[in-house]
Amino acid sequence: MLTTIAARRSAAVFRSMAPLSTWAAVPAGPPDPILGITEAFKADQDPRKINLGVGAYRDENGKPYVLNAVKKAEEKIVAAKQDKEYLAITGLASFAQNAAKLAYGVDSEPLKQNAVSVAQSISGTGALRIGGAFMARHYPHAKVIYLPTPTWGNHMPLFRDSGLEVRRYRYFDSKTVGLDFAGMKEDIKNAPEGAIVLLHACAHNPTGVDPTQQQWKELSDLVAEKKLFPFFDMAYQGFASGSTTRDAFAVRHFVSQGHRIALCQSFAKNMGLYGERVGAFSLTTQDEEEKKRIDSQIKIIIRPMYSNPPLHGARIANTILSDPEFYQEWEGEVKGMAGRIINMRDRLYDLLTHELRTPGEWGHIKSQIGMFSFTGLKTEQCQLLAEKAHIYMTLDGRISMAGLNGSNIEYFAQSVDAAVRGNL
Repeated sequence: MLTTIAARRSAAVFRSMAPLSTWAAVPAGPPDPILGITEAFKADQDPRKINLGVGAYRDENGKPYVLNAVKKAEEKIVAAKQDKEYLAITGLASFAQNAAKLAYGVDSEPLKQNAVSVAQSISGTGALRIGGAFMARHYPHAKVIYLPTPTWGNHMPLFRDSGLEVRRYRYFDSKTVGLDFAGMKEDIKNAPEGAIVLLHACAHNPTGVDPTQQQWKELSDLVAEKKLFPFFDMAYQGFASGSTTRDAFAVRHFVSQGHRIALCQSFAKNMGLYGERVGAFSLTTQDEEEKKRIDSQIKIIIRPMYSNPPLHGARIANTILSDPEFYQEWEGEVKGMAGRIINMRDRLYDLLTHELRTPGEWGHIKSQIGMFSFTGLKTEQCQLLAEKAHIYMTLDGRISMAGLNGSNIEYFAQSVDAAVRGNL
């Protein structure tokens, strides 16, 4: 008995004398708001529950959707019995070139002149990280990047971690639930000469509000006048309007006007390759000699970061982009996904405006584009929708239109109507 007591005292003394953990001062980070929504949704047992926070496409039955073109491409890849060797630092060369053609267009002058430096990336996030690091290291002018307010939540930490100073420009007008084009132009005009400006090429995340083609032309002129550097994030080509050509208008117009641009592409949304992490980063250059120098520096950035990108997803995307039959089927499926979301926008607008006569103006539901919509709902209304109606969205009122379908859209509209009227 005495031996046991002595042993316990000895252990307690040892613990009190032990040094603090090396990581004792590391604070807990804030929870991810999107993951928190998903966790709350999963824990909810109500059969009416709806998750409108997830940034991934869902079919009419609310299920993840694997494109037929992707399935066929995978079958072709498996049948070819290819090896699993490492890719080059800049990835699968044929995929990179086909990704550039998709973005810039086959008639793009920089592509014809072999003056586009392209590297496969770990989806759009990886492309942004490569681009941020390259600009911080090699951009000869102001190491300042202007982001729209609001923007994708990962943009700010990503560019800060890359070594760039982050500033903001006005974009969304909460009063009109639309584009604050005058404020956007004023802030861009007041940016220091040579600054970098991030532009969402299409389907602005999180608002779903895009400039018109005429407004893009004005922005191109303004960027040229101020000698700014346009840095495009294009995560939704084809997924926004259903047309890969229409969604690439801004990128192609800027290039046609002589701008040197940076471009980040993702194939998560438009090919449904979320977990495959397929993307590309590119820079338009003066000529082939300059391109080769930039290629070499991009490799130097990538090599210590992750060495080389994953293989399988790039093979899938490249098989689709390089096979005319697969490409045609893929374009049809992209149009179908975009069309379903557009139909949900039309139906929601009709429900709120005509059938329920919900107070407020809801035209922005139809005028916005892409996966997301800024509903204009207030924080307390979003909280009530989660607590009372089991409908989960971010507290700024952003919803994923892909989470709506024929089975739940009426319940969602009725719940929104009740929340707006204050009787939920």
